[in-house]
Amino acid sequence: MRLTKKKTDPSTRERILSAAEELFAKAGFDATPTSRIAARAGVPKGLVHYYFQRKPDLLTALVERLPDERVEPAGVVVPGDVAASLRRLVAELDARMRASYLLSHLLWREADTHTAVRDALQQRFGRVVDQVRAVILAASTGSLPVAAVDTASGLLALAVSYRHSVARHGESEDIASAETMDREVDFIAGALTAAPAPPAR
Repeated sequence: MRLTKKKTDPSTRERILSAAEELFAKAGFDATPTSRIAARAGVPKGLVHYYFQRKPDLLTALVERLPDERVEPAGVVVPGDVAASLRRLVAELDARMRASYLLSHLLWREADTHTAVRDALQQRFGRVVDQVRAVILAASTGSLPVAAVDTASGLLALAVSYRHSVARHGESEDIASAETMDREVDFIAGALTAAPAPPAR
C-alpha cells in the first residue's frame, strides 16, 4: 500500500516560505540569512537555494501568498447606491486580507528596495483600481464623467492599499480603521454622485 503525505503537512517549499515570512517580519529581509530560514523551516540550507536560487526570490514568492483580491462586482453591487456598493467591496477586500495583514505589511515595507516586489504590488493595486471602477459603474444609475470615476477609483484604491500596508493585528484597531474607511467611502461616493453645481451667472 502506497503511503501518501497528509494534506495538513506543508510541503518543503511552503515550510521555507512560512519561515521566511516569520523571520522577515521580525528582523527584516536584509538582516535574515538563509541559514536562519533553513533552521526555522527544519531543512538543509541547500534546499532553500534549490527552491529559491536568490534570496529576493523568497519575497517574490511571498507576494503570491497574498489572497486573491479579485472580487466579482455582482457580489457587492447595490444598484443605485454607490456608497453601499463600495463599502461592500472594501469589506470583502478586508476580509480576504485580514489573515495576511502581517505579510501585506512586510511586503509593502520591502517594496522600497526590491523592484520585483514593488512591481507585483503595483499590479495588484491596478487591479483594485479596476475593481473599484467596475463597482462604481455598475452601481450608478446615471452617466458619470469618466475623469471623475477614474479619480474616485484611484483615491479609494489608494486608501485601501495604504490601510493594508500599515495594518496590524488587533480588533479595536480594525474597528477604528473600518469606521474611518466608511467615512472616506461616503465622502468619495458623495462627491462622485453629487449633482453638478449650476454655472455662475
